[in-house]
Amino acid sequence: MPDLAAIDEAISHSVIGAFIEVYNTLGEGFLEHVYALALEQEIRGRGHEVAREFAAPVTYRGRQLAIQRLDMVVDGRVVVEIKATLELHPTAKRQLFNYLRATNLEVGLLLHFGPKPREYRQISTNPRGGARGQREP
Repeated sequence: MPDLAAIDEAISHSVIGAFIEVYNTLGEGFLEHVYALALEQEIRGRGHEVAREFAAPVTYRGRQLAIQRLDMVVDGRVVVEIKATLELHPTAKRQLFNYLRATNLEVGLLLHFGPKPREYRQISTNPRGGARGQREP
């Protein structure tokens, strides 16, 4: 059986590398959609599968309330949320955590195309569980 933590780490590392490449090429100031398209192209170029606008059901007591659209999911393992704002809103990290809770995925990356490129990694035990750790560079 493969080591899923190592797979998730390798995917995360590749996505972060793609993020830095896109940021260094485009710089700051574009709309989120432009960065998402460039990032998708760069991640695919690195040999990964990318699901854009991934539909995640939000449930309450076993009943579906809504469908939440995630920016992307890479290789069916890592949630990627993109922000292209001057400042990263404090709720962005909570949003990523909730996206993990709405899926059976355990690793999420928040990529901020702001004045400086910043990434935030969230790890959550699942199914639909609480945080087991987080890292912010």
